[in-house]
Amino acid sequence: MRRLFSTFAQGLPGVGLLLLRVVAGIEIVVHGFGRLGTGQPVGQDIAEALGMAAGALLLAGLWTPVAGSLVALLGMWYIVSNPGDRSASILLCTIGTALALVGPGIWSIDARLFGWKRIDVHARPR
Repeated sequence: MRRLFSTFAQGLPGVGLLLLRVVAGIEIVVHGFGRLGTGQPVGQDIAEALGMAAGALLLAGLWTPVAGSLVALLGMWYIVSNPGDRSASILLCTIGTALALVGPGIWSIDARLFGWKRIDVHARPR
């Protein structure tokens, strides 16, 4: 993870990434619960389950490049498999790609696990 992102966005950009992750993660999980087990083909149920897992990872900010890539692939799957209005699928694909490329931000589990650690060394008083 450290090789992918030299720093994790802080301040307002970090807040923006947090909002993007939370809103996208909630929407993907809620959408998956709504469609899971509705008598659709098994392949669609598997895609929904993978989407829900990716949404949960985005919510936590864990393995964000993997989860974002999975969300982008899921968005492409929806574009191909679901005829009709594709604007939500295009938006899903774009958000997943952006999060995979930019990273999770400072308020994420990724930043806590893989962020640069600062070690302060103080001289002993004499």
